[in-house]
Amino acid sequence: MLFQIGSTGDDVKKIQNKLGLKADGIFGATTESAVKTWQAAHALTPDGIVGPAVWAAMFEAAPGGEKGSIGGTSRVASVAVKFDKLASHIPDAVIKQIPGCAEKFQINSSLRLAHFLAQCAHESGNFKTTAENLNYSADRLKVVFPKYFPGKLADSYAKQPEKIASRVYGDRMGNGDESSKEGYKFRGRGYLQLTGKDNYRAFAKVVEDDIMNDPDLVASKYPLLSAAWFWDRNSLNALADKGASDEAVTQVTKRVNGGTVGLADRIQKFKAFHVLLS
Repeated sequence: MLFQIGSTGDDVKKIQNKLGLKADGIFGATTESAVKTWQAAHALTPDGIVGPAVWAAMFEAAPGGEKGSIGGTSRVASVAVKFDKLASHIPDAVIKQIPGCAEKFQINSSLRLAHFLAQCAHESGNFKTTAENLNYSADRLKVVFPKYFPGKLADSYAKQPEKIASRVYGDRMGNGDESSKEGYKFRGRGYLQLTGKDNYRAFAKVVEDDIMNDPDLVASKYPLLSAAWFWDRNSLNALADKGASDEAVTQVTKRVNGGTVGLADRIQKFKAFHVLLS
């Protein structure tokens, strides 16, 4: 269970008592702010949400259940103790973001996390790239986006990322037409390349910053959270739960990529992360 804006009940009262607030049992903005302050003070991701890990840190027991569990089923402990094994494989800045993202979007088993990290690592060049590179030559445009650049049209777009994205992503995914340049404004960012105005608008609901007016925040501040949001929105935990086979990685890849581009690398990365986290 997650306690966040809109939650009510006795467990919310317990949180409020812990934080020295008026215990009215309603999780509102004041409670959220206090939770964020408490999380920051305890080296936890300050997202204002009390999930299993945060509750355990507060009370060393889960709401209405046994210590470290909800309904008797472990939610995050299976991956929490493994983060240290990622130290030499993933940048420290990324590792620090994993617990909060994993808790928020239930990427809460070693299998799910291995699938998630493998896809993120592939899409971002091992967590080095947080924004889509659209600096294509004319020849490359014809290969990558043949539908949008027939004949000699590619010549007038080559090496012009803004023009390329505005054309390729225009009039779809909630973007305006090519002249609006929204295709470029809402181009791929984050470790799983959040793309399109509709996706940005939906993701904006889970963060406090105004990313619609400053979409670069997806790349600079929320590269992993946006990826975890995309993962959850596309029900990828269910596919990850199918197992550690190459076929399972293939199914996850198709949902993430829309095809199987880079499948061999994704499989290799998944196997490496699965060994580390198991």
